[in-house]
Parts: sequence; C-alpha cells; structure tokens
Amino acid sequence: MNQLNESLVETQIDLQNAQEIKNGLSEIPKHISSKFFYDEVGDEIFKEIMRCEHYYPTKAEEEILILYSQQLAKQIDKTKKLQIIELGAGDGSKIIHLLKAFKEANIDFIYQPIDISQNILDELEKNVSSEIKDIEIKAICSDYFDYLAQEQGSDEQKLLLFLGGNIGNMFPIEAAEFLEKINSLLSPKDLFLVGLDLKKNPRIIQNAYNDPDGITKRFNLNLLERMNREFGADFNIQSFSHYPFYDPISGSMKSYLISEEKQIVTFKHLNWQFALEKDECIFTEVSQKYSFDDIEELASKSGFKIINNFIDSEGYFTDSLWQKNSSKQ
Repeated sequence: MNQLNESLVETQIDLQNAQEIKNGLSEIPKHISSKFFYDEVGDEIFKEIMRCEHYYPTKAEEEILILYSQQLAKQIDKTKKLQIIELGAGDGSKIIHLLKAFKEANIDFIYQPIDISQNILDELEKNVSSEIKDIEIKAICSDYFDYLAQEQGSDEQKLLLFLGGNIGNMFPIEAAEFLEKINSLLSPKDLFLVGLDLKKNPRIIQNAYNDPDGITKRFNLNLLERMNREFGADFNIQSFSHYPFYDPISGSMKSYLISEEKQIVTFKHLNWQFALEKDECIFTEVSQKYSFDDIEELASKSGFKIINNFIDSEGYFTDSLWQKNSSKQ
C-alpha cells in the first residue's frame, strides 16, 4: 500500500475522489470537478443562488414545469406503470409541479430521484412527501449509469429527467458522449426530458454567475473550504478571487478561482503539496448555453429526436422532450 492509500485509509477518505482531485491540480491548467461543489455547505449556498434575483434558470424552469406538465402528461402510456427517474434531482422544489400534474392526470407512477448527495436526497424526500399525499418515492444515492443499467429491460415506460441545466456542466463533446450513453440504456418507448439553458444577452448570463451579493462567489470559494475540511488542505481562502467568464460565441460560461499570490498548498491527508503562481487559475465549472440549432445537433448526434421544446415566457430556458430516434438505431 502506498503513502496516499495508507493516509486515506486512516482518515476514511474516498480514494477515487482524492485521486481525481490530485490529478486535476497536477495538470495545466489546474482544475477541480464541479461535482465537489455539492457537500452539505455547498447545497445550502446553492439554494441561496436559486433564490437570487439575478439567477434566472431556476425561475425559468419552474415556470415551464407549471405551464407544461399537463401537456407532458399526455405523452405518457397510462396502461402501464411509469418510472419517473430524475438524475441529479436537487431538493425537489421544481419537480413537485410535474408530479402533481401527473397525479391529477391519474398516471400510476413511482418517482425515483438519483443524486450523489444523500443530504439533498433526504431533504427532497421530505419536501415531496409533505406536498403530495401517498406518492410512491424511492430516493437513490448512486451513479446514474449504474442504476439505469440495473433498470434496463424493464417493461415499464420510463420518463427520464435531467433538469436544471445539469447537462450544461459538460462541454458539448462531453455532453454528446454522456447522452449517447443515456440513449443506450433507454428503450424506444421511453421519454427523456432534458433542461438546457439558452443563449441570450451576455450581461444576463454574466450577472447570474457573478451576482452583486457575492453568493456565487461564496459557492465557488466553498470548493476550497471543502478541500480544507475533508482532505486536510490549507488553502488560504482570502488569497483567491472568483472569476466567471462568458463567451457568447461558444456559449461557454466558465468559472475560475484565481490565486492572488504565489503560494504552496499542502494536502495533509494526501501527503502531497502543489505550487500556485500569482494570478494562476483553477478551473471549477462550465455552464454551457445552447441555441435551438445547437440543441437539434446535440440530440441528433446522441441518437435522439426532439418531440417538443417547452420554453419559458422570457425565452431564457427550455425543457426539451426527446425520444430515441429509431430510424438511426
């Protein structure tokens, strides 16, 4: 057993996560996966972001689900039980509108939210159960693909949800690969509802990721605080600044942490340290924005056809309903 493994065994730290962090901070440019935003503290800060005046995606998607869930219910085969499987479910505040509409439409379903955060799943289950009587819910803390592979071949129709613009946390090439894998685990009768943030005035996007109250800044910096809490790092949070940048041509909204001074950071639990130059950046997140032509191309590349694009009144966001394109199978 090497030094890293021995240290991790002693501190009960996930080896795969530790190696991923070490690899990312060893590369040029340095990066930390955005999945590490979501610990208990990060979940709470993100809820603040969703309530922020300038953060439009949550409000826009909630409007879509209020307006169009009944229309979506008409696409469901009512002769069989429906599996509603939501990837990266969040706290359930938006999906309640869809679940209520499906209840009113007398659709027999089980709701299966999947998330990597057990904390957020516990909150979701409490929220949904308190709002909807007698709902059948099975919360799953798991890898998306592992669970979908287990459910493959089921006779029940699936409505797979990947909302909130989560697909935007991947660059388009990565998104297409992810969606191809999703496609391979669905049957022709299944439906896939994916949330996509639309290209719009760059100032609207920039303000959403750099709000004047500094909530998105705290969210980004909490990534380093989590490294300190869980991996024994000694990041000096005051020596980093939050830098978001939107490119309206590519549609990539990128977030960085900028080192304001030359420094060496030590990860005590990993028996490892690395150097940062003054003004060197750590890439933490992409939030990709799409045009409707981009969405058409993305669906086609990954083997789907678009049934409908449900859009909010401002034209900021779409929940796009897809199905496997059987002509390309």
